[in-house]
Amino acid sequence: MGLLIAGVLLWSVVHFSPMVASGPRSKLISSMGEGPYKGLFSLLIVGSIVLMVFGWRGSEFVSVYDAPTWGRHVTMLLMLVAFILFGASAYPSSIKRVLRHPMLSSIIVWAVAHLLSNGDQSSIVLFGGLGIWALISIFLINRRDGEWEKPEAGSTVRQIRGLVISVVILVIVMFLHPYFTGIALF
Repeated sequence: MGLLIAGVLLWSVVHFSPMVASGPRSKLISSMGEGPYKGLFSLLIVGSIVLMVFGWRGSEFVSVYDAPTWGRHVTMLLMLVAFILFGASAYPSSIKRVLRHPMLSSIIVWAVAHLLSNGDQSSIVLFGGLGIWALISIFLINRRDGEWEKPEAGSTVRQIRGLVISVVILVIVMFLHPYFTGIALF
């Protein structure tokens, strides 16, 4: 459990740093250069993911609550929404005209979806922790960036292509799920 907590905390601290410590971040970039800074940032994020994966897989199952019987079905539906939101953050879309932070919103949906299907301690730490991180990130980014200017929506063809790509990636992730989580979905 310690590795899992460390991974979630490392992920959060590294991502929060540009939002809350812009001065120290600028000094670090000045002293080491932008390329090495981005490399260090990326290395820390990969390290946090490794800690979360090993922490998740090595944690003992401790039940905290019983997931509802309908939770699995709602989770599948919410995961479709999460992947569509995540994908929509990568191209001009109508979703980006409605949601300022589709990627962070997708993480919140992903977290809620998984908490509906998993009532164990590790799930609460992982999904709850990352869901809270995404929610706090939305508030911090909004505070830092100020007024939101809605972007233009992309062409209908591009949006449909993005939607199809998101669904295909979801299907691939569903089939690969047992390999990185140890939990089969089918």
